Amino acid sequence: LYRKMASHIVGYPRVGPKRELKFALESFWDGKSSAEDLKKVAADLRASTWKQQSDAGIKYIPSNTFSYYDQVLDATATLGAVPPRYGWTGGEIGFDTYFSMARGNATLPAMEMTKWFDTNYHFIVPELGPEINFAYS
Repeated sequence: LYRKMASHIVGYPRVGPKRELKFALESFWDGKSSAEDLKKVAADLRASTWKQQSDAGIKYIPSNTFSYYDQVLDATATLGAVPPRYGWTGGEIGFDTYFSMARGNATLPAMEMTKWFDTNYHFIVPELGPEINFAYS
């Protein structure tokens, strides 16, 4: 009896074949495009990635591998571990708070970054302490 082996990958590059996410982020950060424009580029990239994997015969396509900035920041935001200085009061963490945590803004510094997992890629360092009230966001 012959059975085809199912394939799976752990993740897939999120920036796009022509660095579409990078350019969309820079345009948004420079005020040249809207949040909706950025969300559209992100949605198109995710759909394209899923289609490419499906067309390649990958049976188990990973989900939730996309990030606008980095996965550690995403986990921090998902858990509502926003340092008080960013003024987040609960609910969804919008781009203003998310990117302020990542890059800082005119009045607040960004969260620290460090190399994680023996890579040359920097990730946000969560600021955990008694003042953090975890809440799914």
